Amino acid sequence: MSNWGGPEAITRFLRKEGELLKDIGSLRKERTRNSLPAGAQKSLNISWEVQRYDGWFNNLRHHERGSAGSKLQRLVPATYSDGVYQPLEEPYLPNPRTISNFAMKGASGNSSLRNRTVLGVFFGYHVLSEVVSVERPGCPAEFMNIRIPKDDEVFGPNQTGEDVVLPFQRSQWDSQTGQSPNNPRDQINEVTSWLDGSAIYGSSHSWSDALRSFSGGKLASGPDPDFPKDTQGSLLMWTAPDPSTKQDGPQGLYAFGAERGNQNPFLQAVGLLWFRYHNFWAQRLAEEHKDWGDEELFQHARKRVIATYQNIVLYEWLPSFVNKTPPAYEGYKSFLDPSISPEFLAASQQFFSTMVPPGVYMRNASCHFQNITEEDQNSAIAIRVCNSYWNRKNPNLDSAEAVDKLLLGMASQISEREDRIVVQDLRDYWPGPGKFSRTDYVASSIQRGRDLGLPSYNQALEALGLETLKNWSTLNPKLEPNVLEEIATLYNWSLSLLEMLPGGLLASYGNPAPLFSTIVFDQFVRLRDGDRYWFENTKNGLFTKEEIAEIQNTSLHDVLVNVTNISHDALQSSVFFWHEGDPCPQPQQLTEDILPPCAPMTVLDYFKGSGPGFGLTIVALFCLPLVSLFIAWVVAHFRGREFKKLQKKEKQNSKKEIPMEVVPAMEWPGPGMRSSPVYLELLPERSLRVLDEQSSMIRSIQLQPLKQMNLIQSNNHGCRTLLLKIPKEYDLVLMFNSEEELGTFVQHLRGYCGDWDLDFGLSHMREEDLFKKAVTKQQREHILETFFRHLFAQVLDIDQAEAGIRHSDSSQKVREALACELSRAEFAESLGLKPQAMFVESMFSLADKDNNGYLSFREFLDILVIFMKGSSEDKSQLMFTMYDLDENGFLSKEEFSTMMRSFIEISNNCLSKAQLAEVVESMFRESGFQDKEELTWEDFHFMLRDHDSELRFTQLCVKGVPDIFKQNISNRVSFINKKRTGGMNTNGVEILSSETSDPGSTGTRNRFVKKVTTRAPRLYTEAQREKLPGSQFSQKLKQFKRFVENYRRHIVCVAIFSAICAGLFAERAYYYAFASPSSGISQTTLVGLIISRGTAASVSFMFSYILLTMCRNLITFLRETFLNRYVPFDAAVDFHRWVAMAALILAILHSAGHVVNVFIFSISPLSVLSCIFPNVFVNNGSQLPQKFYWWFFETVPGMTGVLLLVVLAIMYVFASHHFRRRSFRGFWLTHHLYILLYILLIIHGSYALIQLPRFHIYFLIPALIYGGDKLVSLSRKKVEISVVKAELLPSGVTHLEFQRPHGFEYKSGQWVRIACLSLGTTEYHPFTLTSAPHEDTLSLHIRAVGPWTTRLREIYSLPPGNSCTIYPKLYLDGPFGEGHQEWHKFEVSVLVGGGIGVTPFASILKDLVFKSSVNSQLLCKKIYFIWVTRTQRQFEWLADIIREVEENDLQELVSVHIYITQLAEKFDLRTTMLYICERHFQKVLNRSLFTGLRSITHFGRPPFGPFFSSLQEVHPEVRKIGVFSCGPPGMTKNVEKACQLINRQDQAHFIHHYENF
Repeated sequence: MSNWGGPEAITRFLRKEGELLKDIGSLRKERTRNSLPAGAQKSLNISWEVQRYDGWFNNLRHHERGSAGSKLQRLVPATYSDGVYQPLEEPYLPNPRTISNFAMKGASGNSSLRNRTVLGVFFGYHVLSEVVSVERPGCPAEFMNIRIPKDDEVFGPNQTGEDVVLPFQRSQWDSQTGQSPNNPRDQINEVTSWLDGSAIYGSSHSWSDALRSFSGGKLASGPDPDFPKDTQGSLLMWTAPDPSTKQDGPQGLYAFGAERGNQNPFLQAVGLLWFRYHNFWAQRLAEEHKDWGDEELFQHARKRVIATYQNIVLYEWLPSFVNKTPPAYEGYKSFLDPSISPEFLAASQQFFSTMVPPGVYMRNASCHFQNITEEDQNSAIAIRVCNSYWNRKNPNLDSAEAVDKLLLGMASQISEREDRIVVQDLRDYWPGPGKFSRTDYVASSIQRGRDLGLPSYNQALEALGLETLKNWSTLNPKLEPNVLEEIATLYNWSLSLLEMLPGGLLASYGNPAPLFSTIVFDQFVRLRDGDRYWFENTKNGLFTKEEIAEIQNTSLHDVLVNVTNISHDALQSSVFFWHEGDPCPQPQQLTEDILPPCAPMTVLDYFKGSGPGFGLTIVALFCLPLVSLFIAWVVAHFRGREFKKLQKKEKQNSKKEIPMEVVPAMEWPGPGMRSSPVYLELLPERSLRVLDEQSSMIRSIQLQPLKQMNLIQSNNHGCRTLLLKIPKEYDLVLMFNSEEELGTFVQHLRGYCGDWDLDFGLSHMREEDLFKKAVTKQQREHILETFFRHLFAQVLDIDQAEAGIRHSDSSQKVREALACELSRAEFAESLGLKPQAMFVESMFSLADKDNNGYLSFREFLDILVIFMKGSSEDKSQLMFTMYDLDENGFLSKEEFSTMMRSFIEISNNCLSKAQLAEVVESMFRESGFQDKEELTWEDFHFMLRDHDSELRFTQLCVKGVPDIFKQNISNRVSFINKKRTGGMNTNGVEILSSETSDPGSTGTRNRFVKKVTTRAPRLYTEAQREKLPGSQFSQKLKQFKRFVENYRRHIVCVAIFSAICAGLFAERAYYYAFASPSSGISQTTLVGLIISRGTAASVSFMFSYILLTMCRNLITFLRETFLNRYVPFDAAVDFHRWVAMAALILAILHSAGHVVNVFIFSISPLSVLSCIFPNVFVNNGSQLPQKFYWWFFETVPGMTGVLLLVVLAIMYVFASHHFRRRSFRGFWLTHHLYILLYILLIIHGSYALIQLPRFHIYFLIPALIYGGDKLVSLSRKKVEISVVKAELLPSGVTHLEFQRPHGFEYKSGQWVRIACLSLGTTEYHPFTLTSAPHEDTLSLHIRAVGPWTTRLREIYSLPPGNSCTIYPKLYLDGPFGEGHQEWHKFEVSVLVGGGIGVTPFASILKDLVFKSSVNSQLLCKKIYFIWVTRTQRQFEWLADIIREVEENDLQELVSVHIYITQLAEKFDLRTTMLYICERHFQKVLNRSLFTGLRSITHFGRPPFGPFFSSLQEVHPEVRKIGVFSCGPPGMTKNVEKACQLINRQDQAHFIHHYENF
């Protein structure tokens, strides 16, 4: 006691506690007043503490007791299978539907043993809705579905034979419970536990406000003042569909304080009763206190109604229910916990269910029991309960008078007997959850008991101090033996398993079972004694003693009389009982047989009717790329037309005029081919020329060999088609605009035939037959193919099968092919030349022995044998004869020049007449024939003495010959070699002799040829090569190791990036699969969720950090730092494409995941969706989920997702290589949609439908970096650059030279982006600088290959009027780095340029020579420049640069090789002769015959593989060789392939950097 300070301390403590309670009460009153409207705060007529709507602060020590949302308070410890939250289920306990069928099934029509009325039953349901509500499902959704036995008569297997499972969802629980056996799960009571009128006014202030009219203190009414307004807006009324009529929605349901107050018309009638009673008191108080405002009237009326309700429930209804009278009120007891127990819920609900009748009478005040009109217009004696659930605007209850009749009928009707039997209206036709319109009320109650963790029947008896059962027979003496045996069998005759709910129901008869009575009675007494606002508590200041006495004398009978138009004697005084002598006895006890049948159960298909629309939507979404593809095709088409117009405009000046005497027509080439416009011209030389629109000759038909002109004219379809039969050639089919034009041409041709003594024949046939009769060019090609196959098969002695000669070819076809003869045009085409070429004229004249103008099989065979098998003498003799034009046995200088001219034709006559004369004179002089004017064959052969091997390998290149005939053609190419069979240059690199060289090239000989002596062998020994392992696996392993070594930076970066993406995917997938919040989404759509969330994280990361690949300024800076050793910055564009494609694939997977999600959400009940999306859905019982289109097009994430797919489809299609080449402007504009893309991504993820926004986590840093980089570029873009010089070069190349901005530093090989506002667009295009860093100006060489570059060339092609011409200015952005600027970091570098791709190397070559001339320290010791061009005239500007390099390259750093690809194959006769001339020119004048450069010219395509291999031998000390290529993708791919192949060996490593255009 010393610690307590004695009795005085205790007294002081109690006094202080009392004062504290008073202070809290005063604060509570003040808080209440402050929560009232301003008018109420000023009023002095609310002198008491207004009770809160949500039940809080009723108990001042335990504020939460009895409040809405508080947990249930157990009387008996929870019984769960795991002791925590898992319910007991089958097979441990019987199937609940089986229990219902065996124990609660029975005949209806047995009246209550104590004459309880139906009004008492449904008033009891109203009282239950007042104090407890646990029907709302919990989150995440947990199901305890009820499996229906196969022999069930009502819920048996459906039409498909599948088992039926009735859904049952577990109740909402307190998230702080259910975590351990010491803290098992406790459910939540959604309403206040107090008898505080929450079923009338709602369980929250907002709910109450929604019910009020705020006028006269009344509750809001609808059009009829006796009815509340319809539920609407945010009022959370339960709006389940009507299971009998399928009506749904809030229309026709009233706004009550109880969430499920509209469940049936009988509960609805009780709610209407109290609605009227409140308005009755508000009206009465308004009449008595005219100075009171709305708030005063409402609170006074509410206080009176609640007190009346409390009095009726506890002192009138409770005794009628449990047959016990509560003890006298002794005052408020703050220590009592009035919280509702789950045992009370089960006991009261289950006992009520046994008293519910199958129907309910309606009567008037004169005791007339009226008939009821059913939905089908049939009449019935009572309202059928099973067909009345969730009725909307029941026609029998459409007026206040009708409701009065229902209340009177319920008061006069005796309920069903208090026993085990539950009528089928509840047991078989209770409103079902989810897709099922019906369920079993009893089975659901049993499941609810298991969900609540209720104890067994004996456990409950023992816990409450009641006598437990010793055997089954003591359960209920009134129970039928067969029922007792069946229920005992279900529970395996174990009383310990018998559940509380079925046990208590089976033990009830006449009155609730002792267990039920004890639980219910105790609960209501605690509610009364623990309620500080109880009306009998004189200390709360609510009522005076006189008012309390008045309330105590008010019964439900009085309430009914007050709000209805009935007299006192029309209703018994105790409305919860009907005794003999009371007014208006019921006609009979209702049975199911005399009532209309219950509407059967239906199963709702949520997705019904949505399948086609859903499928079309998915197809439409997946067709977005096709739509974008079509749009891109249209754009490319119009851009192509625009480009063609520009090209046509350029060609108009050079276009040849079509002769006036030509005849226009359309030539039909064959089936399935488009006709083309042609012009026909008859020449005096007895020939018919066919010209195209450019006046170029397509075909020349020699009419001289013909004896008769055969024409066939169509006699239908306008008679506009004419067939000209050409023997030994394909026919000419012409289509004229009209029959008159055709007739004019025929008459014209007839006149020519008369002049030429040709017979003229004209016949007619149908156009279809004419087309069939014509020998088309395609048919002729098939014939010639067979011709050449047999020809080469005989020459090369190749088996017919190997030659591709099919056995299926008929002998007739073969004879026809071998009998055909080649015209001059076909012979020229086979050689790839024009018919008028001198070489064709000479060769054809020599081969045409019979001079008939055609070559037969034998004639072609004779000349082909010489080329294929003849010696060098035979071939030189053939050439001598070909060009001995006067056939005098000598070859004059003029004839020799003619021969040379015929060879040079194939190189576009690159030599002038003076140059050609110079070549001829030098060749004659070199051979010692300078004094001769004519050569004999021996002289001619002597002139070619140094090129005997070339002539030996020379063949006749026939265009289109199958590859099988080319196997004997030597594929040797010229490249650097270390065999010591020829001379060597100053670097010790051998210039190949004729024995080691092929005719197509000469090796990488230095431009400055010097006579050197043979060096010691030791200086040129073979490089040591490590032999590859013998096994294939070892070789593959070695190649793999080399690949990893070559691309280790790329592999590491890609691996790290991929690992991050995979990690993000895995983290999100794991989170939602195993650790997601308690929304239940993972249980609903696990696969779709994992895919959509995982890909969302990865895509967010990818689309965010892809911005870094476009930070050109940052990349240019970083590639000069040490980071370039670890990060391949030059691969930024490739990495951008790779990330973009990966992101696209993941975006498609993300969309597919959401398609799965949308489908599942479209078939998921509202109770599940409200858990997953609590901010979007409210579980109000409507059960119908949103349709799929709502998810796609009516939600922010859905709509933005669709728009994202549209944007991605447009961006990706227009960014493809094909469309980017055809419409760069389309690519430029559509790629700027990235701004919209990121806006949509932010909005898409910000709606927080599933998770909190996360995109900004990934996006913020890259966006800031990209924004800074963009600002740097924008600062440069706005500076106008003046163009100093503009020059139009051949091959469509425009040379621009412009001012170098102040502080503009760059390196050779770098590139810039330019824009020209004079073109009417701000799009920037990238071009490589061709100027060197030491030059004062910047220069670009831009080839016109598209609309933008063509228009650029056009605006700079204006002829300058004077020297002060002002050119359009440019905007400049850059410089930007790329791989080509790394050329100086290798001892040996190889530069490969194709087409306009040579531009970066122009800068590099000039930079190299400049640095070497000023003795700058360079790591690079040797550069091999390979220039691949179609013709040497294509880029003559580069030849000027190379010439400048040659003049300044005193240290011989650069070795240039030019490959001309336009020429025919390497060992063709013409190419061989050109090769001989080229070598002679190099030998005599030390420059190329074609380019005028000292660089070596080759014919054909460069052999990259052998070339790189020889470099390893020439530079054995070099371990890394840089290869830099720029040009068409095909060329760079060949270079890359050659590097990969050569890198498989453990020698010098070739590092390839490339750019495509």
